Amino acid sequence: MDLGIAGRTAIVCASSAGLGRACATELARAGVHVVVNGRDAAKLAATAAVIRAETGVTVTEVVADLSTEAGRAALLAACPAPDILVNNNGGPPVRPYTELEADGIRAGLEANFVTPALLLQAVLPGMVERGFGRVINITSGSVKMPLPGLDLSSGARAGLTGFVAGIARQVAGANVTINALLPGSFDTARIASMSEAAAAKNGTTPEAEKAKRAEAIPAKRIGDPAEFGAACAFLCSAQAGFITGQSLLIDGGAFPGIL
Repeated sequence: MDLGIAGRTAIVCASSAGLGRACATELARAGVHVVVNGRDAAKLAATAAVIRAETGVTVTEVVADLSTEAGRAALLAACPAPDILVNNNGGPPVRPYTELEADGIRAGLEANFVTPALLLQAVLPGMVERGFGRVINITSGSVKMPLPGLDLSSGARAGLTGFVAGIARQVAGANVTINALLPGSFDTARIASMSEAAAAKNGTTPEAEKAKRAEAIPAKRIGDPAEFGAACAFLCSAQAGFITGQSLLIDGGAFPGIL
């Protein structure tokens, strides 16, 4: 399918690896020029080189911590008028709620609520003026199905979901959409670290814990980041202009509800 967005420009936050990289890659395959971001310069450069070589689009690298004002300023200076914004950031460390401290809670909210809210605030007026915009917030399946140890992540991301719900309706008439992608278990560094932590706790191996996780999913496997990236690219497409204010859960059927 021709997604109708070739030649447009996208900012993809936290895109040197994992789901962010998958989103940047699929957008680039659709002909979108991408601004990729991360805090590790070497990793980001390697990702940019791979995307550039495969797709031939312009790939701009911005090494920055987006939870800081300076980091956000650097990102927007590199791309002040994006057509697409993919908000993404790593979740807070897995930790029981009893071990959360005030500074950690603030950091989690800063990364997973405040930063995407401020970036959205910065780019939406231009999107509205130009008559096209797509915003994707990568949140988490834990927004719909809270998991122990992910309380801070669930809370911050659910807050962001509520924050954009009304905004999405305010800008929809200008062909600007805002949607969320809620990942379940995907084959990323996050799942690897969670498997290692579970193995240490249970006296098993990371491989065994990963297999146990896959077995608990109705699809009987861990998700491929490329599948997630493809969903992101479609929601950013010209054809997805009538989809807004929605949260798409991509978890292989793990969530047992109907809504």
